[in-house]
Amino acid sequence: MSFNKTYEKELSFQADRRRATVEFIKTVSDLWYDRSIELVIFRNQLIDRNVSQILNLHDYAGKFVQKPISIFDSVEIAQAIKTLDIPPAKLDIGKLTYEYHLEDNKHSNATAFVAQKLKDANKNGKIEPKDVILYGFGRIGRLVARELMARTGKGSQLRLRAIVTRGAINEEILEKRASLLRNDSVHGDFSGTVSVDSKNNALIINGTTVNVISANAPEDIDYTKFNIQKALVIDNTGAFRDNKALSRHLKSKGVTKVLLTAPGKGVPNIVHGVNHFENNPDSVNIFSAASCTTNAITPVLKVMEDSFGVKSGHLETIHAYTNDQNLVDNFHSKYRRGRAAGLNMVITETGAGKAVSKALPSLEGKLTSNAIRVPVPNGSLAILNLELEKKASLNGINTIMKKYALEGDLVEQIKYELSDELVSSDIVGSSAPSIYDSKATIIRPDGKNVVLYIWYDNEYGYSHQVIRLAKYIAKVRRYTYY
Repeated sequence: MSFNKTYEKELSFQADRRRATVEFIKTVSDLWYDRSIELVIFRNQLIDRNVSQILNLHDYAGKFVQKPISIFDSVEIAQAIKTLDIPPAKLDIGKLTYEYHLEDNKHSNATAFVAQKLKDANKNGKIEPKDVILYGFGRIGRLVARELMARTGKGSQLRLRAIVTRGAINEEILEKRASLLRNDSVHGDFSGTVSVDSKNNALIINGTTVNVISANAPEDIDYTKFNIQKALVIDNTGAFRDNKALSRHLKSKGVTKVLLTAPGKGVPNIVHGVNHFENNPDSVNIFSAASCTTNAITPVLKVMEDSFGVKSGHLETIHAYTNDQNLVDNFHSKYRRGRAAGLNMVITETGAGKAVSKALPSLEGKLTSNAIRVPVPNGSLAILNLELEKKASLNGINTIMKKYALEGDLVEQIKYELSDELVSSDIVGSSAPSIYDSKATIIRPDGKNVVLYIWYDNEYGYSHQVIRLAKYIAKVRRYTYY
């Protein structure tokens, strides 16, 4: 009989918890669509998540801070935020809930607590929305488009206005472009609607018109004909890599800024969170977002350099195969890449070891690097073998990594992973470019050599870094509370 009572109580609690989650989802949506206030939980997105996903994120949050993070508390904090006069913002409700319990005796209620924590929210100046043009529509271009359109809200930040491709544009081509945006074999279905306006050569994404423009050269386009002004071009073609080539975009009418989604020559190579403040968008017009691997390893290397000092090291990246490899054995201009990508591990080069020094000059000449492409379509692993200046311990490294993942300038970049069952498919869809595997770290007994394992979604995590940098360049970063 007591067993039945316990079971009934469990059922009742689960029902209450799921009802609270439904209420939480509504509050999250209202804040986002009505007021451009985005709630996240330890940098994990909450918009368009279902009940089970929200509860799982709360479970992760509790394990991360080693204190229970209850959905009931999140509802209380979210509703308190809703009552306050806060401008467009991005707020970490996991951090707020955690701090609320730490300061139980300092505030009379949740509203008073939130008001005190967010007292500086109105000090930010007014944000002017920025038009965005995607030059190219490949893997990164489509993921950036998905994220921009899914997070448009009231359009107070970045507004995707056009996509530029080569070749003819007709109804069949537009349908193919729409299908590739709508369905993705790795990342699943787009959480929105995509239709075609063949009369006006446009895609209608979530009810918003995005022009599709055909051009063979950047300078041939007059974007003002589409009522696009002072736009940011995100070049994801890989065709233009240096300052001279990228400057051609600035000759187009309606363009003021350019962002390359690859390592660039003669332009600032930026890992957002590490060195973006070193280049002022008021005076710099062309930026590079570096590579996916550089974005994965640089935040962690900064932590290690600042905390222990890095004497030397080697990076080996176990990387998903990419579009430039062959599906079956065939000629390729580079060594080994001609062999079938789905059947072979392929040793190839990576410039990520050298590229790190562009963001962290103190590591110049200290790192060697290589890459192994493996038969998975997405999800990669960087292995960092480092000789340290100062002695370290496993617990000490993990504690420092957790601290940087919880607070400071790298909270968007480093995710602290707790699971000892993690595999590559588990990290697909992570918005953090660096996922630190706390269970895999190896350290030599003398504490001077350490091997770190850094997972990264080389498509999705990198695309989020591109968007973060785009917001900095466009000067549309909202008030944030992390």
